[in-house]
Amino acid sequence: MPRPGSSRRLLWRGLGAAAVLLAIAGGAVAYVLAHAPGNVSHPNVQFTAPNAQTAPATRPRPRRAVDSFQWPWYGFNAGRTRFFAAPAALAPPLRVGWRFFDGALLEFPPVILHRTMFVLDDDCAARAIDVTNGRVLWMRKVGTLCAASPAISARAGLVLMPVLSVAGHSPGGGRFVALLARSGRIAWSVPVAPGSESSPIVGGGSVYYGDQSGTLVARDVRSGRQEWSFQAGGSIKGGPALVHGVLYFGDYAGRAYAVRASDGRLIWSVGTDGARFGFASGQFYATPAVAYGRVYMGNTDGRVYSFGARTGALAWATSTGAYVYSSAAVADPAGLGPTVYVGSYSGYLYAFNARSGQIRWSHPAGGRISGAATVVGDVVYYSDLATKTTTGLDAATGKVVFSFPDGAFTPIVADYHALYLDGYNHIYQLLPARREASSAGARRGAGQAGAGAARARAHGRRQSTGAGG
Repeated sequence: MPRPGSSRRLLWRGLGAAAVLLAIAGGAVAYVLAHAPGNVSHPNVQFTAPNAQTAPATRPRPRRAVDSFQWPWYGFNAGRTRFFAAPAALAPPLRVGWRFFDGALLEFPPVILHRTMFVLDDDCAARAIDVTNGRVLWMRKVGTLCAASPAISARAGLVLMPVLSVAGHSPGGGRFVALLARSGRIAWSVPVAPGSESSPIVGGGSVYYGDQSGTLVARDVRSGRQEWSFQAGGSIKGGPALVHGVLYFGDYAGRAYAVRASDGRLIWSVGTDGARFGFASGQFYATPAVAYGRVYMGNTDGRVYSFGARTGALAWATSTGAYVYSSAAVADPAGLGPTVYVGSYSGYLYAFNARSGQIRWSHPAGGRISGAATVVGDVVYYSDLATKTTTGLDAATGKVVFSFPDGAFTPIVADYHALYLDGYNHIYQLLPARREASSAGARRGAGQAGAGAARARAHGRRQSTGAGG
């Protein structure tokens, strides 16, 4: 079964020798998906109202400014819902401000602390970039293979990042590194023998992440001292979500977990239905999203799962017909209600009823969707691997409202002044269209900016085969 993320460089070597094996594996996968179990829905499993604390963040007050802003880790908030209540001015049409060419694959999006963006590319070059002008403030190589977003501890002034390898292009011999946000100097670094591609999260004075051996680790943010570890049944690829003192994550043995953040004690764990197909289970690559008292997570068995956050009870499982590496975005758009947005290798972006799992609408992407969608205001943004473009859809209706000729994985982060589009190897600042332009002129200007982005994207493009959840 093809693995996402860091394995893309390994999977596509020796294609001639592997062709027969891939054909056999492809047949097995086709059989699995064709004979997958039906959808399951138990809507009465614990579900809290959208105005509860587990719901996505409320819309910000207009007086908040970019220099007090944080997009501190992958998924934006501690529940990793990928929902940002942006000012109305940040809705399309948009124009390109600055652009930055990285030169390496940008599989996972950057994070933001005040006026600085922190980027970790797949070649393990960590950079700090001024969000106002795109200027690089510092750069430091932390290894040779990375596949995760960093996390920020504003209190400690640190940027924390997992490394798959420090001396090669295969996972193993990795590290976990803390850099000073102001200078990029290494504050501390600890070895992670199996390597890690689990985007970390910070809670209080601790940072949490998983590794390739299936170990979930808690470390003191300031010193790097290990506080506790928990052993799962398979590799932990995604990052944990952290809600009300509980860490939620999945593993490559196909189990979902809830673990107490204070001491690593197991609260619950549940499996999927892969065993009936001759496999140990489906695999969780995605980072979970936690909202409305539920945990939402896609699986390589082709289904999106919802579990009760308190007990792990299965609330629903809905099939997409193909692998789901994409992490979920969760929002409550006006006129639609609580909704979960997930892309699939089927080539569709789906909007699921967050309570029942019913598909509200689906949108054909034109290619497989590997990275996570992000909801900014009333627009859900995603990228697809086939066309390497980014699309914005009305979150309530699925109607296309934005298109951009770059992007492959998880495309969008934002602050209160701009969106930042993570392309294949470029980052673009997207600003509101000029107010003096007519609607037609604004659309024309956005198209011209997109054409410029396409020209920039042509430099240094490489063939993609992986996935970024």
